[in-house]
Amino acid sequence: MRVVAIGGGTGLSTLLRGLREHVTPAGLYAKPRIISDLAAVVTVTDDGGSSGRLRQGFNMLPPGDLRNCMLALSEEEDLLAQLFAHRFRSGDALKGHNFGNLFVAALTEITGDFARAIQLSSKILAARGRIYPVTTANATLVAHMDDGTMVRGETNITASHRRIVELTLDPPDAAPLPETLEAIERANLITVGPGSLYTSLITNLLVDGIPSALASARGVRVFICNLMTQANESLDLTASQHIERIYEHTRAPIFDCALVNTAPFSPETLARYAAEGAFPIQADVERIQALGVRCITGNFASEGSVVRHEPDRVTDALLALGRTRTAAQAK
Repeated sequence: MRVVAIGGGTGLSTLLRGLREHVTPAGLYAKPRIISDLAAVVTVTDDGGSSGRLRQGFNMLPPGDLRNCMLALSEEEDLLAQLFAHRFRSGDALKGHNFGNLFVAALTEITGDFARAIQLSSKILAARGRIYPVTTANATLVAHMDDGTMVRGETNITASHRRIVELTLDPPDAAPLPETLEAIERANLITVGPGSLYTSLITNLLVDGIPSALASARGVRVFICNLMTQANESLDLTASQHIERIYEHTRAPIFDCALVNTAPFSPETLARYAAEGAFPIQADVERIQALGVRCITGNFASEGSVVRHEPDRVTDALLALGRTRTAAQAK
């Protein structure tokens, strides 16, 4: 099975941790597993924190989300992986920077190619999969808000208290890597999400050629719905409305299935999130199916200090869908 996972933030890295256990590892005598090829397509519009500082100081793309994906696909107990995850806690110039981000910045200067630097870093970490920035264009997110104002930059958009009406990229013709389009075309399973609706998911779908590649893809295309609403990105939106907002930007239907959590949360978790204005996303199954999207419901959540998707349960559901499509394509 060939798999492509599209997204960003902690949502994508959480998903990749589940998928990596099913990827055939490198090595002549490695035992084959169900996933023969895994490609992660990652957003590159972050302009805050260590990534934002490197973006400004080195005129390079932000490496943070890509670095998290590398770590998710590597051996987590490995010392090198711990080194890539290390964030400096002191030093005027280094404080707040992540070693992995600095490593990618150095490789970018050496190779002169950000995408190449990501591939080399992934190889050093023995990542079980390929990791691609969704574009190598230095693009900026622009949000058109419900009061008619326009907000530039991911950090400013996230901090805004207005509701996003439309998201665009500047420049609008940012191009994807050819390898990304090829991976989508050959995939048996393609996932979008979980992640912040606009700044982790839709931002990828604004890149020229990505929506059309997804619209014509032969693999099963799965939307993994978030667990909780998010201020100004998905406040009060149901699961079907997440899909509708995506379709408004792709201008075409791109999903065959949607994975939606229907398991209840504990009163403690609900109270904690309600205090921040966040609530479980409503699984309006009939409206999802009215969009021509098959809805797969179940318990896909893990409760802790924060609510996350449970990687193994999500992966099992995805692989079941992928097996069906792989078998159909083989006939």
